[in-house]
Amino acid sequence: MVLLKSEVVLKKGDKAPEFNLLGIDDKKHSLAEYNQKSAMLVIFMCNHCPYVQAKIDAMNEIYEKFRDKIAMIGINSNDPTNYPDDSFDNMKKFAKEKGIKFPYLVDESQEIAKKYGAVCTPDPFLFDKERKLVFHGKIDNALKPEDKPTEKTMILNIEKLLSGNKIEKDFDPSMGCSIKWKSQQT
Repeated sequence: MVLLKSEVVLKKGDKAPEFNLLGIDDKKHSLAEYNQKSAMLVIFMCNHCPYVQAKIDAMNEIYEKFRDKIAMIGINSNDPTNYPDDSFDNMKKFAKEKGIKFPYLVDESQEIAKKYGAVCTPDPFLFDKERKLVFHGKIDNALKPEDKPTEKTMILNIEKLLSGNKIEKDFDPSMGCSIKWKSQQT
């Protein structure tokens, strides 16, 4: 496991890159289908990473709390060749086991992760109604899987965004396992 922090590729105000990816519902999903929502949260995630596993309850809480107001999308960009736990079939199993109700998409080519600048799992990106980046960073302040959060960073930032208040920090790095790129050796 390689531990990484988020990196800045997309900057505050940059538009969300387009995508057209297959979801665990066996349907294609694109950025445009989420335009009716007041905000959009894209989280690069996977199945096997202990950092993602530690945040699943927090992700489900965000979805349940804001599902009528924001679009929330999980994207798995890991190469399943060397990480079979992250295969499409295992994404379906993982979502069912963990109660994931938000769309969970596979980025088989890994191009979407590269366009967003995602490097770790989880790596969350929050966009406003115009799909401009307002926050890239952590879900909460528990940076290790065994830590308990004392601040729900993403929930606070979504609340600020929806109420028209300023988000003070537009980048507050998430931490997790590296995305498993196809060119990586095991």
